[in-house]
Amino acid sequence: MLFRTAVEADLDRLLDCVVDESISWAHPERLLSFLESGNYRYDRIWIAEDDEGRILARAVWWGFPGSDKPPLAMDCLYVHPSVDDRVGLAAELLQHAFAASGERPAYHVFLSNGWRGDPKATAAIAWRWQAAGRAGLTEELERLRYEWTADEPVPEPSERLVFRGDDDDEAFVAAFRRVAEGSLDYDTREGLLTMDPETQAREDVDVYKSMPGDRSWWRLAYTKDGDLVGVALPSANNAGPVVGYLGVVPEHRGHGYVDDLLAEITRFHAERGVQRIVADTDMGNVPMARAFERAGYRNFAIRLVLSAKPEIAADGADAAELG
Repeated sequence: MLFRTAVEADLDRLLDCVVDESISWAHPERLLSFLESGNYRYDRIWIAEDDEGRILARAVWWGFPGSDKPPLAMDCLYVHPSVDDRVGLAAELLQHAFAASGERPAYHVFLSNGWRGDPKATAAIAWRWQAAGRAGLTEELERLRYEWTADEPVPEPSERLVFRGDDDDEAFVAAFRRVAEGSLDYDTREGLLTMDPETQAREDVDVYKSMPGDRSWWRLAYTKDGDLVGVALPSANNAGPVVGYLGVVPEHRGHGYVDDLLAEITRFHAERGVQRIVADTDMGNVPMARAFERAGYRNFAIRLVLSAKPEIAADGADAAELG
């Protein structure tokens, strides 16, 4: 078996890798569209090829167009149904890809609500889950996917907060750092295990700047007295408008400001004529989930994220020192 990255000459055979299972995957239209946009690249598609030149396994990674940084997520894991040991081949393909890149991006799988009670969905995810685990993606997280649609009322402007843009990225770096303290967000907490708060805040700002949403949309929220309350980032991804990021600084938590921040993002998009806004939150982040529901967002799907366990920085820093 030959394990390698794809090249343009493989395109027709890559398009033949069709999945008929109840799971998200890089279907032919998506593959062609994202190769054209740059979200997919041939050097980020790995294949397992037999002696006859048949593609028996394929893994596809997603990233921002034009970025030289590692891809952000694995989008698709395919093994031909004729393969007896689908788990073994998929795991070996991922191990080759991870060894070559030195990175292990998380695997994002989009599923319907109630997927655990659907035998087709559980069968589709089972062997992929096992293969990802063998390759080191042992951490499991379910995220709730929400949507707001234009048939819901548009929130009124906040009567207690003032929202202002700021062209200086440093203002948002400082705000992100403060919001991260005590955050319930899984990725934020995991990130602080491997990097200091300043580095994490700068990386977060860079990621959101790379998204299709306009930088000028970003807002900082203040009390009428000018005290920083939080961050509200309307944004967009390839599929359309999203609630990019919102958070309240520790000293202002417990006063319901999350509702004001979410309302501002929703109102901003709605006033642009947006018909649908999408958002995710961790299943364990109950306060954020309730805020979405109060704001008229509907939970429509699940995002399952399989990731590698963070390697704790060996610098003697404990959780308290990391903020």
